[in-house]
Amino acid sequence: MNPVRNSKKNANMLNVVRNPMAAEHSTKREISNGMKQKYDFDIVVIGGGIVGLASAYKIAHNHSGISIAVLEKEDELAAHQTGHNSGVIHSGLYYKPGSNKAKTCAKGRKELVAFSKEHGIRYEICGKIIVATREKELANFEQVFRNGLENEIEGIEKIGPNEIKEIEPFCHGIAGIRVPCTGIIDFSEVAKKLAELIEDKGANKVLKSHKVLAFESQDYFTNVVTNKGSLAARYIINCAGLQCDKVAKMAGVEAKMRIVPFRGDYYELTEEAKEKVKSLIYPVPDPAFPFLGVHFTRKIDGSVECGPNAVFSFKREGYGKTDFSFRDSWDALSYRGTWKMFFKNWKYGLSEYTRAFSMKLFFRQLQRLIPSLAADDIKPGNAGVRAQAVGVNGEPIDDFRIERRENSIHVLNAPSPAATASLAIGDYVNEMAAEQFNL
Repeated sequence: MNPVRNSKKNANMLNVVRNPMAAEHSTKREISNGMKQKYDFDIVVIGGGIVGLASAYKIAHNHSGISIAVLEKEDELAAHQTGHNSGVIHSGLYYKPGSNKAKTCAKGRKELVAFSKEHGIRYEICGKIIVATREKELANFEQVFRNGLENEIEGIEKIGPNEIKEIEPFCHGIAGIRVPCTGIIDFSEVAKKLAELIEDKGANKVLKSHKVLAFESQDYFTNVVTNKGSLAARYIINCAGLQCDKVAKMAGVEAKMRIVPFRGDYYELTEEAKEKVKSLIYPVPDPAFPFLGVHFTRKIDGSVECGPNAVFSFKREGYGKTDFSFRDSWDALSYRGTWKMFFKNWKYGLSEYTRAFSMKLFFRQLQRLIPSLAADDIKPGNAGVRAQAVGVNGEPIDDFRIERRENSIHVLNAPSPAATASLAIGDYVNEMAAEQFNL
């Protein structure tokens, strides 16, 4: 990405390059100095993933006079985290009570289900079980259950080995937690519907293949420079996911964190073996790490994924095991927070990386939950990359993090369950924008 280009000029001397797709939607507004200045959109949202689209949707439907453009650098929406996740509608069970994650996940889940019902998006509330397979997991098991009670997750209950078998006949465990409100959905379909609804409102646009290269700061607005030309906007909302820290830096924001990408590799059960999983089967997570462990997920199309592992990715948008970007690697490995995190968790990281290149070791992990699984029951599947924000002290930033500046809002950490929570995050961004931008 190009460096920041900040230049302040007199508003009446500007020669702004207009985006031809947006020119017909340009508006004239009264500026505080009494002059009239032409610009393309009130708000430009950067990022066509589900968080950016949900934020734009909420603003559009709460402020009818506001014009919005959503810019996505790829030629399709939901091309990265949204389109590469497991498709789980999370309950909110795991997250620290009172945290933004806990509150927005529960709220967002209910909104997502209502939204899907209203717009005919296929989903299923199939429930899941969390299964302890060894005695040493029981302390963490109890903590997860207490979290669920404090977060008021509907219908959760402890179950024993016989009840585990009733729900998942091929699963083995010594104790379980049943979570009936967990579901499955295709978040890419949700993203497409959000984009459609955004463009149904006024002069709003969702522009694909628009990569943001720089910001040019003017007296009363900002030129957003893209590979397709520039758009003049009064306000910026950064929902760039895997690139959010870079976009923030271009806007002159020192985020005091950095995105460190982690790739998750999945396997898929064969057509014959997928009947061994009825819904969702999860292990007891280790609270020391921001990952849920290898699990089985029946997807809305009927296929069953198993995974993921969690390994450092040498490319922010690298879905292959050997994908590499010098720039992305340098960004992560020149950051002291990355090395502090590595040193603290090197045993866990080494184990994960070994499994990434060994199907045999990955398979053994899966057999803890389904002992009858055979090696030829699994085949290589998809992969995703998680945008993990890491502080300078090496601690992964656990909760959602959204910061505001005078004319911009930056979503700097929105890992899982951000897709589930997206409409609730959109509500929060809308409220922040109304206050910060005086909408």
